[in-house]
This record gives sequence, structure tokens and C-alpha cells, in this order.
Amino acid sequence: MKTFDEVVVLRTRFHKLTVQDLIQYIVDAAKVDRQTVIGHVNVRGMNFAYELPWYRDFINRADLVFCDGFGVLLGAKACGHCLESKHRMTCPDYIEDLARACEQEQVSLFLLAGRPGVVDKAIAKLEMITPNLRVAGHHGYFDKTGQENDQVIEQINRFRPDVLYVGFGMPMQEQWIRDNQSRIQARVFLPLGACLDFYTGTLYRGPKWMTDAGLEWLSRLLTEPLRLWDRYLVGNTVFFYRVLLNLLQHRLKGRSPR
Repeated sequence: MKTFDEVVVLRTRFHKLTVQDLIQYIVDAAKVDRQTVIGHVNVRGMNFAYELPWYRDFINRADLVFCDGFGVLLGAKACGHCLESKHRMTCPDYIEDLARACEQEQVSLFLLAGRPGVVDKAIAKLEMITPNLRVAGHHGYFDKTGQENDQVIEQINRFRPDVLYVGFGMPMQEQWIRDNQSRIQARVFLPLGACLDFYTGTLYRGPKWMTDAGLEWLSRLLTEPLRLWDRYLVGNTVFFYRVLLNLLQHRLKGRSPR
């Protein structure tokens, strides 16, 4: 499969690719008889990677990592990397294109995410545009250990998906993949957070001009200020402070920031 240039920010890496590259990589990986893990980073993920060694290890060991946040692009540019807006992608914008590619290449898809009912809505929407797509799913509100977790894994393994989409939010989805990957009969593991909630309209992303301009975080903050103020106001500030501090430290030592 195609390889991509790596970008390293605060000792956490992601790859320089476009959404078309990502979709093709997923479809190609789904045809290979081995497991592939695809990760993604936004500012929240970069903060988790900075604070949680296991999380940074998960991202740095993943086969492919794409950028899902304009804040990360800005941080990477500040560190001297050459990136454009096309190198950032967010799942609700391309999930239908991914479904079309999976249908065309006969790649099956299992959606594991959201509150009860969200997956059913997502599948219904996808089947309207990809009637021949082999797709199934289960909600994400289940006990991630014990008998209930075993039953969900059994359901996944009966379906034997080529691509398993996992959307529990960071860092729970990555932890769950890490803990259960060896038990699951899927080829591609794709953690994508709240994608289905946005895709089905369960959560509001904001107007397109804001999402295109990298201001989705502001729209979400205005919509749910009590829940998200810490994630965005504190989290964004902490991330850029760390990037700036890292830049200053490395310039003092005459080295390139990482």
C-alpha cells in the first residue's frame, strides 16, 4: 500500500495525505489478510497523547494517522511543516464517499458507535446511496468489559467486517481497540469519534462556512458551552502553549522541533 510523509508534533506523528488518499488506503487495507489500525489526531487527541503514554504509543504505532483538526495543522505549520487545508479531514464530510468506495470494491462495514438508534439512522442513510453495501452495526452504549462486551464482539465476528468503525470518543475508543483487537475478526480498525452523531444530525456541527473555515469547535462550543468549554477553551490553549514552549526549547538548543 502507498506510504505517506510523516509529520511529528510534540512527539506524536500523523501522515500528510488527502481524503481521497485515506479512502483508497482504507479500501486497499480491507483487502489484505492482516489487521490494520488507522488513527486520527485533533487538538484533543494531541493533548491526550502528550499526557497519556499509552495513547501516544497507540497513535505512533498505528499504520496510518490522519489529521482531523485545523488546530493541529496550525501547530504543525508553526513547527515548520508544509501543510494545507486539504490535509485535514473530518469523517462526516467523507463518510458517504467511503461508503461508495466500499460498495464498489465489495468491502463490508460494521458501525459500532452512538446512542441506541443512531447507527440505525446512519445505516438507513447509507443504504439510500449505496444499496449494495454490506453494512451492519451496534450502538456504542454497552459495558466495555465483561459479558456485554463479549456479546458485542461475538456479533461483530459473526458479521466478519472488512472495516470496523468504532465511535466511542477519545480516548475510550482507542483503549477499547487496544484491549480487544486480538479477539476481533476485522481487517481495518477505524476510530472516528462522534462521526455518526453528526452525520445523522443527532449533534449539530454548525453551518458549513464555519466547518470549512476550521471553526467547527466554536460552533459546538456555542451549542454546548457547559459540556465543551473545558475541551475547547482550555484544551486549545494548552495545546498551543505546549507547541510554543516546544518551539522555544528547540530553538534555544538549535534543533528542529518535534
